[in-house]
Amino acid sequence: MQSKTTTAKNTYPNKPITVIVPYSAGGGVDLLARSLEKTAPKYLGHPLVVINKPGGAGTISWNEVASSSPDGYTLGISVIDLLIQPLYGETKYNYPTALEPIAQVATAPFLMVVEAEQPWQNLNDIVNYAKQHPGQLKFGHSGIGALSHIIGETFIKDAGLTLEQVPFRGASESTSALLGKHIQIAFLPPATIKEQIKNGTLRALATTGDHRLNDSELAQIPTFRELGFNIVLTTWIGVTAPKELPPEVKAKLEEGFKAMIADPEFKANIENLGLQVDYLNSEDSKEKWRTDGDKLAKTIQETGILEQIKAQKN
Repeated sequence: MQSKTTTAKNTYPNKPITVIVPYSAGGGVDLLARSLEKTAPKYLGHPLVVINKPGGAGTISWNEVASSSPDGYTLGISVIDLLIQPLYGETKYNYPTALEPIAQVATAPFLMVVEAEQPWQNLNDIVNYAKQHPGQLKFGHSGIGALSHIIGETFIKDAGLTLEQVPFRGASESTSALLGKHIQIAFLPPATIKEQIKNGTLRALATTGDHRLNDSELAQIPTFRELGFNIVLTTWIGVTAPKELPPEVKAKLEEGFKAMIADPEFKANIENLGLQVDYLNSEDSKEKWRTDGDKLAKTIQETGILEQIKAQKN
């Protein structure tokens, strides 16, 4: 006779699964979670219930996931920021060790963009100009320590430039400042600025991805690596769970999410959001967390961002 525990594991899931999203409703991460929610019953046999818990740069939601029972009924949406936040100071949990990745779903690089009326046609043009006019160009980002700030400081360091950094409260504010010529450079996700690139008001000079974008309208943008800069850093979105999931439950989740991510309708929805479907299983996601974590720790130290964060806190 099977024990109740074994039976529960074998019949998992037998009720809806909560998925906690670290940001407000309506953004790209939330819309990705809603696409998973729509596809889940077909592959897991039960619905996902999406709950938004914004705040604390994602930490409020990840604290809740990390402190949940590891029974497979509370999951979270993970983004690269769960590696970044513990590097800047004490968080309730060290998320890379308190959470367990189930799958990576999608990635999105950043684009380095300038306002189209500016004279710089390519990356070399702006690097040469910046070298001849040190301190005159400003780059915008989504806040001290944000991924766009890390990428900008990496570029400055790699190119040996002096640029002034200007923090904003998000990608849309940076875009407005760029269009208004208050800043000259911004590092922004493709989804935010695709229309402005298409209609010719912004010019993209490089992408931080390890390959060019799949989107046919953006495929002409070269990677930093192609242009001789060792800048490869993309944001990623995945699904995570509390540590210590029973192996059978974890296997069922891995299998279900792999099938969901491969679903043609799901893929089309994600590409419409300006993201690239980029599936990794649990083990490969864990390795990605480790390598990205090491790279980010080194970068924020070498670029002085860690000092800026400490100064801001004081």
